[in-house]
Amino acid sequence: MSVMKRLSGIVQAKTNKLLDKAEDPRESLDLSYQKQLESLQKVRRSVADVTTAKKRIELQATQLQQQADKLQQQAKAALGQGNEDLAREALARRAALAEQLTDLQTQHQQVAAQEDKLVDTAKRLQAQVDAFRTKKETMKATYTAAEAQTKIGEAVSGISESMSDAGMTLQRAQDKIDGMQSRAGAMDELLASGALTNLSAPVDDIQAQLDKVSATDQVDNDLAALKAEIGAGGPAGALPSASPAAGGSGPEDAAAGEAAS
Repeated sequence: MSVMKRLSGIVQAKTNKLLDKAEDPRESLDLSYQKQLESLQKVRRSVADVTTAKKRIELQATQLQQQADKLQQQAKAALGQGNEDLAREALARRAALAEQLTDLQTQHQQVAAQEDKLVDTAKRLQAQVDAFRTKKETMKATYTAAEAQTKIGEAVSGISESMSDAGMTLQRAQDKIDGMQSRAGAMDELLASGALTNLSAPVDDIQAQLDKVSATDQVDNDLAALKAEIGAGGPAGALPSASPAAGGSGPEDAAAGEAAS
Protein backbone atom coordinates (compact mmCIF):
# COMPACT_ATOMS: atom_id res chain seq x y z
CA MET A 1 0.00 0.00 0.00
CA SER A 2 2.86 2.36 0.84
CA VAL A 3 4.52 1.62 -2.53
CA MET A 4 1.29 2.41 -4.39
CA LYS A 5 0.95 5.73 -2.56
CA ARG A 6 4.52 6.64 -3.42
CA LEU A 7 3.99 5.73 -7.08
CA SER A 8 0.78 7.75 -7.12
CA GLY A 9 2.58 10.71 -5.60
CA ILE A 10 5.39 10.48 -8.13
CA VAL A 11 2.96 10.29 -11.05
CA GLN A 12 0.98 13.22 -9.71
CA ALA A 13 4.13 15.29 -9.18
CA LYS A 14 5.39 14.60 -12.70
CA THR A 15 1.96 15.33 -14.14
CA ASN A 16 1.77 18.64 -12.29
CA LYS A 17 5.24 19.52 -13.50
CA LEU A 18 4.28 18.82 -17.11
CA LEU A 19 1.06 20.81 -16.73
CA ASP A 20 2.91 23.74 -15.18
CA LYS A 21 5.37 23.70 -18.05
CA ALA A 22 2.64 23.57 -20.69
CA GLU A 23 0.37 26.10 -18.97
CA ASP A 24 0.33 29.64 -20.32
CA PRO A 25 -0.51 32.01 -17.42
CA ARG A 26 -2.16 34.44 -19.84
CA GLU A 27 -4.61 31.78 -20.97
CA SER A 28 -5.25 30.74 -17.36
CA LEU A 29 -5.97 34.36 -16.39
CA ASP A 30 -8.36 34.77 -19.29
CA LEU A 31 -10.13 31.55 -18.35
CA SER A 32 -10.51 32.64 -14.73
CA TYR A 33 -11.85 36.01 -15.88
CA GLN A 34 -14.34 34.26 -18.13
CA LYS A 35 -15.60 32.15 -15.22
CA GLN A 36 -16.04 35.26 -13.09
CA LEU A 37 -18.04 36.89 -15.87
CA GLU A 38 -20.25 33.80 -16.02
CA SER A 39 -20.82 33.99 -12.25
CA LEU A 40 -21.67 37.68 -12.54
CA GLN A 41 -24.11 36.89 -15.34
CA LYS A 42 -25.84 34.29 -13.17
CA VAL A 43 -26.23 36.79 -10.34
CA ARG A 44 -27.67 39.33 -12.76
CA ARG A 45 -30.15 36.77 -14.04
CA SER A 46 -31.15 36.05 -10.45
CA VAL A 47 -31.67 39.77 -9.84
CA ALA A 48 -33.81 39.93 -12.98
CA ASP A 49 -35.86 36.93 -11.85
CA VAL A 50 -36.42 38.41 -8.38
CA THR A 51 -37.33 41.76 -9.86
CA THR A 52 -39.80 40.04 -12.18
CA ALA A 53 -41.36 38.23 -9.22
CA LYS A 54 -41.63 41.51 -7.31
CA LYS A 55 -43.34 43.17 -10.26
CA ARG A 56 -45.73 40.25 -10.52
CA ILE A 57 -46.65 40.61 -6.84
CA GLU A 58 -47.14 44.33 -7.29
CA LEU A 59 -49.40 43.68 -10.27
CA GLN A 60 -51.47 41.15 -8.27
CA ALA A 61 -51.71 43.58 -5.38
CA THR A 62 -52.91 46.32 -7.72
CA GLN A 63 -55.57 44.06 -9.17
CA LEU A 64 -56.74 42.96 -5.70
CA GLN A 65 -56.84 46.57 -4.55
CA GLN A 66 -58.97 47.45 -7.54
CA GLN A 67 -61.34 44.58 -6.72
CA ALA A 68 -61.49 45.67 -3.08
CA ASP A 69 -62.30 49.23 -4.10
CA LYS A 70 -65.01 47.94 -6.42
CA LEU A 71 -66.53 45.82 -3.65
CA GLN A 72 -66.47 48.86 -1.37
CA GLN A 73 -68.47 50.81 -3.92
CA GLN A 74 -70.86 47.91 -4.42
CA ALA A 75 -71.43 47.66 -0.68
CA LYS A 76 -72.34 51.37 -0.58
CA ALA A 77 -74.63 50.95 -3.55
CA ALA A 78 -76.36 47.98 -1.91
CA LEU A 79 -76.92 49.96 1.29
CA GLY A 80 -78.27 52.80 -0.79
CA GLN A 81 -80.83 50.44 -2.20
CA GLY A 82 -81.63 49.14 1.25
CA ASN A 83 -80.16 45.72 0.51
CA GLU A 84 -78.12 45.13 3.63
CA ASP A 85 -77.44 41.46 2.91
CA LEU A 86 -75.87 42.28 -0.43
CA ALA A 87 -73.80 44.99 1.18
CA ARG A 88 -72.65 42.51 3.81
CA GLU A 89 -71.62 40.01 1.10
CA ALA A 90 -69.63 42.67 -0.72
CA LEU A 91 -67.86 43.69 2.46
CA ALA A 92 -67.09 40.05 3.29
CA ARG A 93 -65.44 39.55 -0.08
CA ARG A 94 -63.57 42.80 0.41
CA ALA A 95 -62.26 41.52 3.74
CA ALA A 96 -60.98 38.34 2.07
CA LEU A 97 -59.20 40.43 -0.52
CA ALA A 98 -57.68 42.50 2.26
CA GLU A 99 -56.13 39.35 3.75
CA GLN A 100 -54.69 38.44 0.36
CA LEU A 101 -53.32 41.96 0.00
CA THR A 102 -51.65 41.61 3.40
CA ASP A 103 -50.02 38.36 2.31
CA LEU A 104 -48.88 39.93 -0.97
CA GLN A 105 -47.39 42.86 0.89
CA THR A 106 -45.44 40.44 3.10
CA GLN A 107 -44.19 38.55 0.03
CA HIS A 108 -43.37 41.81 -1.65
CA GLN A 109 -41.26 42.92 1.27
CA GLN A 110 -39.40 39.60 1.33
CA VAL A 111 -38.79 39.65 -2.42
CA ALA A 112 -37.70 43.28 -2.29
CA ALA A 113 -35.21 42.47 0.48
CA GLN A 114 -33.89 39.53 -1.56
CA GLU A 115 -33.62 41.79 -4.57
CA ASP A 116 -31.60 44.32 -2.60
CA LYS A 117 -29.21 41.62 -1.43
CA LEU A 118 -28.74 40.30 -4.95
CA VAL A 119 -28.18 43.80 -6.28
CA ASP A 120 -25.51 44.41 -3.62
CA THR A 121 -23.95 41.05 -4.44
CA ALA A 122 -23.92 41.89 -8.14
CA LYS A 123 -22.28 45.25 -7.44
CA ARG A 124 -19.57 43.69 -5.27
CA LEU A 125 -18.98 40.95 -7.81
CA GLN A 126 -18.83 43.52 -10.60
CA ALA A 127 -16.21 45.49 -8.67
CA GLN A 128 -14.19 42.31 -8.08
CA VAL A 129 -14.43 41.35 -11.75
CA ASP A 130 -13.29 44.82 -12.82
CA ALA A 131 -10.37 44.74 -10.39
CA PHE A 132 -9.43 41.25 -11.53
CA ARG A 133 -9.60 42.34 -15.15
CA THR A 134 -7.21 45.24 -14.50
CA LYS A 135 -4.80 43.02 -12.60
CA LYS A 136 -5.11 40.32 -15.25
CA GLU A 137 -4.16 42.67 -18.07
CA THR A 138 -1.24 44.02 -16.02
CA MET A 139 0.05 40.51 -15.30
CA LYS A 140 -0.38 39.48 -18.93
CA ALA A 141 1.58 42.51 -20.09
CA THR A 142 4.31 41.80 -17.53
CA TYR A 143 4.52 38.15 -18.58
CA THR A 144 4.62 39.12 -22.27
CA ALA A 145 7.45 41.57 -21.59
CA ALA A 146 9.38 38.97 -19.59
CA GLU A 147 8.82 36.41 -22.33
CA ALA A 148 10.08 38.83 -24.97
CA GLN A 149 13.14 39.61 -22.84
CA THR A 150 13.82 35.90 -22.43
CA LYS A 151 13.57 35.34 -26.18
CA ILE A 152 15.91 38.27 -26.80
CA GLY A 153 18.38 36.81 -24.32
CA GLU A 154 18.17 33.42 -25.99
CA ALA A 155 18.63 35.07 -29.40
CA VAL A 156 21.65 37.00 -28.18
CA SER A 157 23.09 33.83 -26.71
CA GLY A 158 22.52 32.07 -30.01
CA ILE A 159 24.15 34.95 -31.88
CA SER A 160 27.14 34.80 -29.55
CA GLU A 161 27.53 31.09 -30.17
CA SER A 162 27.11 31.67 -33.90
CA MET A 163 29.73 34.42 -33.86
CA SER A 164 32.07 32.15 -31.96
CA ASP A 165 31.58 29.42 -34.54
CA ALA A 166 32.05 31.97 -37.33
CA GLY A 167 35.30 33.15 -35.72
CA MET A 168 36.58 29.60 -35.57
CA THR A 169 35.58 29.07 -39.19
CA LEU A 170 37.42 32.22 -40.25
CA GLN A 171 40.50 31.14 -38.33
CA ARG A 172 40.48 27.72 -40.00
CA ALA A 173 40.04 29.38 -43.40
CA GLN A 174 42.93 31.78 -42.71
CA ASP A 175 45.13 28.87 -41.64
CA LYS A 176 44.34 27.07 -44.89
CA ILE A 177 45.04 30.21 -46.92
CA ASP A 178 48.38 30.71 -45.15
CA GLY A 179 49.27 27.10 -45.74
CA MET A 180 48.32 27.29 -49.41
CA GLN A 181 50.34 30.50 -49.89
CA SER A 182 53.36 28.92 -48.23
CA ARG A 183 53.03 25.89 -50.44
CA ALA A 184 52.74 28.07 -53.56
CA GLY A 185 55.88 30.00 -52.56
CA ALA A 186 57.79 26.77 -52.01
CA MET A 187 56.67 25.47 -55.41
CA ASP A 188 57.89 28.69 -57.07
CA GLU A 189 61.29 28.33 -55.42
CA LEU A 190 61.56 24.69 -56.45
CA LEU A 191 60.60 25.54 -60.02
CA ALA A 192 63.13 28.37 -60.14
CA SER A 193 65.90 26.13 -58.86
CA GLY A 194 65.04 23.45 -61.37
CA ALA A 195 64.26 20.92 -58.71
CA LEU A 196 60.81 20.59 -60.22
CA THR A 197 59.80 20.60 -63.84
CA ASN A 198 57.63 23.55 -64.91
CA LEU A 199 54.74 21.93 -66.72
CA SER A 200 53.92 25.18 -68.52
CA ALA A 201 57.40 25.23 -70.16
CA PRO A 202 58.73 21.66 -70.14
CA VAL A 203 62.59 21.53 -70.30
CA ASP A 204 64.77 18.52 -69.59
CA ASP A 205 67.83 18.68 -67.35
CA ILE A 206 70.34 18.67 -70.29
CA GLN A 207 68.71 21.66 -71.91
CA ALA A 208 68.66 23.44 -68.54
CA GLN A 209 72.46 23.00 -68.25
CA LEU A 210 73.00 24.20 -71.81
CA ASP A 211 70.90 27.30 -71.14
CA LYS A 212 72.89 27.99 -68.00
CA VAL A 213 76.23 27.75 -69.86
CA SER A 214 74.92 29.97 -72.66
CA ALA A 215 73.86 32.58 -70.13
CA THR A 216 77.35 32.47 -68.52
CA ASP A 217 79.07 32.89 -71.91
CA GLN A 218 76.88 35.88 -72.67
CA VAL A 219 77.89 37.52 -69.39
CA ASP A 220 81.58 36.87 -70.16
CA ASN A 221 81.23 38.39 -73.64
CA ASP A 222 79.51 41.47 -72.22
CA LEU A 223 82.24 41.88 -69.63
CA ALA A 224 85.01 41.62 -72.24
CA ALA A 225 83.31 44.17 -74.47
CA LEU A 226 82.94 46.53 -71.57
CA LYS A 227 86.65 46.24 -70.75
CA ALA A 228 87.53 46.92 -74.39
CA GLU A 229 85.47 50.09 -74.50
CA ILE A 230 86.96 51.34 -71.26
CA GLY A 231 90.47 50.66 -72.54
CA ALA A 232 89.65 52.46 -75.83
CA GLY A 233 88.49 55.57 -73.98
CA GLY A 234 84.84 55.13 -74.98
CA PRO A 235 81.97 56.43 -72.94
CA ALA A 236 81.91 54.81 -69.59
CA GLY A 237 78.17 54.82 -69.33
CA ALA A 238 77.43 52.96 -72.62
CA LEU A 239 77.00 49.21 -72.59
CA PRO A 240 77.81 47.04 -75.62
CA SER A 241 75.05 45.25 -77.45
CA ALA A 242 73.96 42.01 -75.95
CA SER A 243 74.55 40.21 -79.25
CA PRO A 244 78.12 39.94 -80.61
CA ALA A 245 76.80 40.01 -84.17
CA ALA A 246 75.08 43.34 -83.69
CA GLY A 247 78.26 45.17 -82.54
CA GLY A 248 80.52 43.52 -85.11
CA SER A 249 83.17 42.78 -82.47
CA GLY A 250 83.87 39.72 -80.46
CA PRO A 251 86.65 38.96 -78.06
CA GLU A 252 89.14 38.64 -80.93
CA ASP A 253 88.19 41.99 -82.45
CA ALA A 254 88.47 43.68 -79.08
CA ALA A 255 92.02 42.31 -78.66
CA ALA A 256 93.01 43.53 -82.14
CA GLY A 257 91.73 46.99 -81.47
CA GLU A 258 93.68 47.13 -78.22
CA ALA A 259 96.88 46.21 -80.08
CA ALA A 260 96.31 48.89 -82.71
CA SER A 261 95.97 51.58 -80.07
